[in-house]
Amino acid sequence: MAKEYDAVVIGSGPNGLAAAVRLAQEGQSVLVLEGHDVPGGGTRTTELTLPGYLHDVCSAIHPMGLASPFLSSLPLEQYGLEWIHPEIPLAHVMDDGEAAFLYRSVEDTAAQFDPISQNAYRKLFLPFLAKANELVQDLLAAPRPPKNPLLVGRFGFRALPSALEAARAWFPNEKARALLAGNAAHAILPLDRPVSTNAIGLMLMLIGHAYGWPVAKGGSQRITEALIRHLESLGGKVETGRPVSDLCELPGAAAYLFDTSPSALADIAGDRLPQHFSKQLRNYRHGAGIFKIDYALSGAVPWSHPDCSRAGTVHIGGTIDEIARSEREMWEGIHSERPFVLAAQQSVCDKGRAPEGKHTFWAYCHVPKGSTVDMTEAIEGQLERFAPGFKDCVLERHTMNCADYQSYNANFIGGDIIGGVSDWRQIVSRPVAGIRPHTTPAADIFICSASTPPGAGVHGMGGYWAAEEVLRN
Repeated sequence: MAKEYDAVVIGSGPNGLAAAVRLAQEGQSVLVLEGHDVPGGGTRTTELTLPGYLHDVCSAIHPMGLASPFLSSLPLEQYGLEWIHPEIPLAHVMDDGEAAFLYRSVEDTAAQFDPISQNAYRKLFLPFLAKANELVQDLLAAPRPPKNPLLVGRFGFRALPSALEAARAWFPNEKARALLAGNAAHAILPLDRPVSTNAIGLMLMLIGHAYGWPVAKGGSQRITEALIRHLESLGGKVETGRPVSDLCELPGAAAYLFDTSPSALADIAGDRLPQHFSKQLRNYRHGAGIFKIDYALSGAVPWSHPDCSRAGTVHIGGTIDEIARSEREMWEGIHSERPFVLAAQQSVCDKGRAPEGKHTFWAYCHVPKGSTVDMTEAIEGQLERFAPGFKDCVLERHTMNCADYQSYNANFIGGDIIGGVSDWRQIVSRPVAGIRPHTTPAADIFICSASTPPGAGVHGMGGYWAAEEVLRN
């Protein structure tokens, strides 16, 4: 087959676009193909409820966007991307009008707690904050010996126990425990799982202190648009409405990079890959899913603690024991009556998301894989618990269950939005053990999705490292 391009990328999520940009930086001719009519994968924005209300369909808050060594190196602001920081990165609501807050300042965050917890919090984060750039570069790297082994080793030692065990051991204060538990729950795993839950929780909190948890002005789609404009300035091309089901449908190229699930790669590549390798790709483990509601609101959420209205992200789940119970039930196939809810209120800092005086709001909970159960009542029960009168603010709502998410993005298998189970076994072997993670036995086929290291998040590093493998070859 005649080679029309140096590389063809299948999928236009952040990883696919990052891979394309990295290759184009080196003068490679690159084509990105996207099956959806709108590029972006998990970074799309649209009017889901009422005219004038801009909703992020999947990812909404972007701590990894600023922390990413690759994305932060690109001149995306020249192509329309502007980061906006809420006054407070994160709030965690508690009963009786109480709340815990993750501030940019470690000292301000620690000051909420009792003296023992204050001291523990400072000792936990201040040493890493001073070297956050170096640590993040190693944590978001492809598997290799770290550049800063002592620093990574110290972080790894802290991350070894489960989030449940660590929070109880480090902090007598319930607010401090809940703050760590809510961040650890982003792993979509039971909180008693060692390594992975605590590592993800600590990393998100450290990034909040070091970089903040911003939103993209105008919506997450602006990240996609900026990446595409930069790619086009380097000579690359993006074509939408081009679903791919077989490798033979693709133009000739020296390299094919798949921003897809492992099983989709196996299906599309067919007999270009050995049977044993394709079987391993199809056996890749996808985790639990989500049920999400987007709201058009007549006003700001009436939080019991007024300072929650200053936060871009709100964790809704109460104590560490409640969060642990909810995440355990989800993992065991039970729909929690009091689910842990993750909420984003982008319009508190990005006023263009809704008509003047109105607001957008975004909330989801974790549910068993493939669930089609309507969790609206359970989510709104939690919202009313911590924001009495919330339902009176609702003008319109739009819901998505696991099946809706898989239909929206084929990579979200069973509603899994993070690219596969993130326990320690699959962290060290994703997507297939025993091979460099962004390569395959076929010398011209690569994978660059969130199912490769360093995993989920809008950071583009999976695409960056896959592109480096292409360039090495």
